Amino acid sequence: GHCGFGMGATPNAIANMQAITGNYGPSPLAFFVLPLIGSLFIDFFNAGIITTFMNIFG
Repeated sequence: GHCGFGMGATPNAIANMQAITGNYGPSPLAFFVLPLIGSLFIDFFNAGIITTFMNIFG
C-alpha cells in the first residue's frame, strides 16, 4: 500500500496490494485500513492544511 501512495493515489495502492497478495496471501486488515486512510482521512487533513496555508500566505 505504501508504494501505491508514493505513486500518487489510493487506487494505485490497492492495485499494488492486489499484486502482492497473489504471492503472499491476503491481509484483510490492510484491505480495510488502507482505503479508509487513503480516501477519508487524507481528504480531511488536506482540506485543513490547504485552508491554513491559504490563510497564512494568501
